[in-house]
Amino acid sequence: MSRQLISHSPDLQKLEDDGYELEIVAGHLVIHNVPYVNAERKIKRGTLVSVLDILNGDTTGPPKTHVALFSGDHPCDKNGNKLRHLDHSLNNQQLKPGLVMERSFSCKPKPSGRYTDYHHKMTTYVAMIAVHAEQIDPAVSARTFQVVENENDDMPFNYIDNASSRAGISEYSRKLQLPKVAIIGLGGTGSYVLDLVAKTPVCEIHLFDGDWYVQHNAFRSPGAASIEELCARLRKVDYFHARYAPMHRGIVPHPVYVDESNVDELQDFDFVFLCMDTRPGKEVVIRKLEEFGIPFIDTGLGILNSDDGLRGIVRVTTSTPEQRSHVWDKKRIPMVSAEADNEYASNIQVADLNALNAAQAVIKWKKLFGFYADLEKEHFSAYTIDGNATDNDDQE
Repeated sequence: MSRQLISHSPDLQKLEDDGYELEIVAGHLVIHNVPYVNAERKIKRGTLVSVLDILNGDTTGPPKTHVALFSGDHPCDKNGNKLRHLDHSLNNQQLKPGLVMERSFSCKPKPSGRYTDYHHKMTTYVAMIAVHAEQIDPAVSARTFQVVENENDDMPFNYIDNASSRAGISEYSRKLQLPKVAIIGLGGTGSYVLDLVAKTPVCEIHLFDGDWYVQHNAFRSPGAASIEELCARLRKVDYFHARYAPMHRGIVPHPVYVDESNVDELQDFDFVFLCMDTRPGKEVVIRKLEEFGIPFIDTGLGILNSDDGLRGIVRVTTSTPEQRSHVWDKKRIPMVSAEADNEYASNIQVADLNALNAAQAVIKWKKLFGFYADLEKEHFSAYTIDGNATDNDDQE
């Protein structure tokens, strides 16, 4: 209930996004760890509380009272003089075991005499109390940015996604709350796709790769593997599951390659990222995804040596039920690495290009589901490295 109240109330959500330690207790809004100065000129931490006025059971209304409660000594200025303008009355109200409100404060905002919402009210009181502690130690703050764990088992994250709410894009992020997404291939590009998709509210992210995570993989995947992790010789799916499970609950490892023998396992997925090598069997996988009606994105790098540096193309091919023909008519996806005319067949991999390829693929995926606006609706894009140019084609 408290999580729902915060997420449904813009003023409470803004307090949390600003880094204050919020708690809802018995109809009261509680902010913990507010710094203040006591009579001995020592910086201490108190708890600021306000009665909550709630509309319709799940959102706050404007505060009806300007009075606030406080657990702690009476706040003082930096010289140890009591802040008399806050005086209201002594109190002894227990909100829960270990949390007793010892005094109340009264300060009306000017000129209206009313606080517009709880963000206005609580930040005003915090500022009046904490400013004196900040004069002694500028590093102290009530904005502690304490980790907020996720109490909702239906959400995929272990802690709250306050990046979306801080940016005001939660409405768009919810569009990405797909039941099941697969990433096939966890090489350089696939691992960066995982890094980006793991920060979205997809319910389940299934990882398919039968290979092992070894030393060269560490130089073209996110993060920094330790020597101990490399020596452990883990499957790629297990290594990346361990990396991202602390953040995202729904990561499911499959230590297998996808081919004609097991491709039917993909038929209930909502979207697939194909980051697999060009090899025999890839065509079967693509035709099956089309048969299942699943939209997918195929990624690819074509990097070649030249006298003046590496040259090449970073490719993203999108296939949706509305548009499939370009994959075959224009051969937009290399199927077999041995093709002599395959400009994407080179196996040179560079971390920044893997990351770019993954970012392009994830951006296009987000366009398909309405997170980003999509004016061109291209189903093929190719970024040329030496010219720093992107060509879009195969529009709907």
